[in-house]
Amino acid sequence: MASEQDKQHKQGKPQGGGGAGRPDSKSKSGAPKKGKYDDAPAETGPKTPPRLKVKYESEVRAKVAEKFGIKNPMAMPKLEKIVLNVNMGRHIEGTKIPPHIKAQVLETLVKVTGQKPIVIKAKKSVANFKLREGYESSAMVTIRRDRMWHFLDRFINLATPRIKDFRGLSDTAFDRQGNYATGVTEQGVFPEINMAEAAFTHGMNINVCFARSTKDRSRFVLEQLGMPFKKPEVK
Repeated sequence: MASEQDKQHKQGKPQGGGGAGRPDSKSKSGAPKKGKYDDAPAETGPKTPPRLKVKYESEVRAKVAEKFGIKNPMAMPKLEKIVLNVNMGRHIEGTKIPPHIKAQVLETLVKVTGQKPIVIKAKKSVANFKLREGYESSAMVTIRRDRMWHFLDRFINLATPRIKDFRGLSDTAFDRQGNYATGVTEQGVFPEINMAEAAFTHGMNINVCFARSTKDRSRFVLEQLGMPFKKPEVK
């Protein structure tokens, strides 16, 4: 006489918790088991474009075309990238930069830009700076697209108002191609940096790079975006 287990097998009924090779879909309490991605965060909707990018596309482009008589859209000045550079050469001990100095500079750039920087090595020796070819001398990061616009927005509206005795940025630091160079002397002006955890204070050079631009066009674009340039003194 066939056992009850054999009868279930012939009729195709699952044995035990769900048959051989088929995992049980319920827990011991009877509730359905959680899937692999059940704890994943829910969708938050479409990605919001950077505020300054929207302002440039909707307002500034038309003003630039009107002021400089640009009719061809391909001839409009374009914000291409922002490059941040921190010099570490003055901290060299022997042939290397101390690990804690290097780690803090790299961590600062990651927090400020959201992107991993690279370490630059000296291309030639400079005796006055005790620098030899091949020594690590600085850290650099290049940001483009949305990260570039988000950084520029934070720099204009959050960082510059925190600069001590701030009276405006220089409006003459443009080269022939319209690229603008500025910098800060203390990393604490960025709200992402907690100076209580910083081992030392360092600044950084900030280069805003344009394509198809000139000094006047780049200055006008940055002014329209809210860059706080020095205002002429009224006598």
